[in-house]
Amino acid sequence: MALAVVGGKWKPLILFHLGSGPRRFGELRRLVHGISEKVLIQHLRELERDGILSRTDYRKVPPRVDYAMTEFGRTLATALMPLCAWGDANRGRVDAIQRL
Repeated sequence: MALAVVGGKWKPLILFHLGSGPRRFGELRRLVHGISEKVLIQHLRELERDGILSRTDYRKVPPRVDYAMTEFGRTLATALMPLCAWGDANRGRVDAIQRL
C-alpha cells in the first residue's frame, strides 16, 4: 500500500526536497534533476490527492504556488528514512546493478 503512494523514481526525491520546508514549483524542478515538468506536475497532484502534500496558491501575478508536506506526509517521510539509509549504505552495489 505504501508503495502505491510513493512508488516510482521521482516521488521519494520530491519528498526529500520538501522535508526541509515548503518549496515553489520552480525550485522543485531545479532540485529534482532530470524530471520533466509534466511528470513533476503529475506527481505533485497525486501526492496532494493522497494527502501527502499541501498546495498553497497565493493568487498573485506572477503566479506563486508553494508545496509543503502535511503532517501525514511527514509520517511517511519518517518511514522512508531506513530505506534511504539502506540505499546510502549499498550505493556501490545498487549502482553496479543499474549499469547492467
